[in-house]
Amino acid sequence: MPLPGSLIERLCERLSRHTGEAVDIELAEPLGGGSINTVHRLYSNVGRWVVKVNHAERHPGLFAAEMDGLERLRATGAVRVPVVVGHGEDHDDAFLLMEHIEGGLRTTASWEALGRAVAGLHRHSASMFGLERDNYIGSLRQCNTREADWPTFLVRHRLEPLVRLARDRHLLDAGTVRRFERLHGRLGGLFPAEPPALLHGDLWSGNVVHAADGTPVLIDPAVYYGHREMDLAMARLFGGFDEAFFAAYQAAHPLEPGSEERAGPAQLYPLLVHVLLFGAGYTAQVRAVLGRFT
Repeated sequence: MPLPGSLIERLCERLSRHTGEAVDIELAEPLGGGSINTVHRLYSNVGRWVVKVNHAERHPGLFAAEMDGLERLRATGAVRVPVVVGHGEDHDDAFLLMEHIEGGLRTTASWEALGRAVAGLHRHSASMFGLERDNYIGSLRQCNTREADWPTFLVRHRLEPLVRLARDRHLLDAGTVRRFERLHGRLGGLFPAEPPALLHGDLWSGNVVHAADGTPVLIDPAVYYGHREMDLAMARLFGGFDEAFFAAYQAAHPLEPGSEERAGPAQLYPLLVHVLLFGAGYTAQVRAVLGRFT
């Protein structure tokens, strides 16, 4: 679907203020891959940009939360993210306007650089698990109410809300729900005690761009302060990450022994997200994890 003329004008205004030059958008090219937003690459007289667009009332605050997450990641100095020009609304459309990243080859060196960058990100901490604001993971609201310990946060604000929602939508049966309840009692002794780490929060391979200069760039965050093994488990869940990433991370910020065995419970949250967004096809993976720990 082409971008409305009024939105093009609004984007030109934003880019003109951002660059200090009069901007003319010459072409808005649709990009594939987005399941939630429509995404266009913009060609202009001052370079290329990316804009995400969604209905303003469909996911309130979605782009404000994404911009906040990107800026939090940028502020650490540990990882590269796209420069955000801004977000706003035009009639029924909400938009997020940002730098276009020219993609390059995924190499061993770029995966190693990403491992070191994520390790550096995880060294940024806070006094509690969670965040002072809620945000989104995909199109689902993500509650970040802060808690003093990780098992409490994981159960109250990650697993329980999504299990209830999946049960109410008849995506999880009663037996699977009871298995979650049994797992909750075991989580206190499962994860090693560590300070909260700033997480990307949705670290799968589709949210990593290997730039033309070899620098890895992170996009589409769902940030909060959590246990760092959540990011690593998510990276293993759907594949796509080279082992060089994990080796470089381990060299820079070693994990406690047993992290690969703990990956299953850490993957339950993103698996529940996929059950809710994409259907019951993911419930078999949920039950397989629960079967190993309950």
